[in-house]
Amino acid sequence: MGMSVGNKGVRRGRFARAPMSEINVTPVVDVMLVLLIVFMVAAPLLTVGVPVDLPKTAAAPISGDNEPLTITLNGQGEIFVQETPSQLDAMVEQLLAIADNGYEQRIFVRADGSLPYSEVMRVMGVISSSGFTRVALVTESEIKPASKPGNR
Repeated sequence: MGMSVGNKGVRRGRFARAPMSEINVTPVVDVMLVLLIVFMVAAPLLTVGVPVDLPKTAAAPISGDNEPLTITLNGQGEIFVQETPSQLDAMVEQLLAIADNGYEQRIFVRADGSLPYSEVMRVMGVISSSGFTRVALVTESEIKPASKPGNR
């Protein structure tokens, strides 16, 4: 009687690795999380380049679809349309030149908290009297984010 010990061909075929047909999503998720963090950090830095000390309020944020035009009054009373320096009498012409929706364009007024109320209202009055109807003041939120239980 003869016995065959070398059945390596059958054995190798049974335990050979088959091609994997599943997609490994772990690297994709890692990259997406890193991109999310980068954009969350970078987005506030891209808003407007004129630094002002905004007053704080408990008002809820205004939501909207398109990017509004921004008028900024810094601590020295200088006026900026977007990031371009402007004068009060030339401001309306600049707004009309860059407004996509005409007089229905949203305009946000950012004013330094140290400015007198009369200066801010003078600028808002010029904007409103020129025909723009959607004018809003921008402030910082004074509401602190709620801490989660367990975070100390």
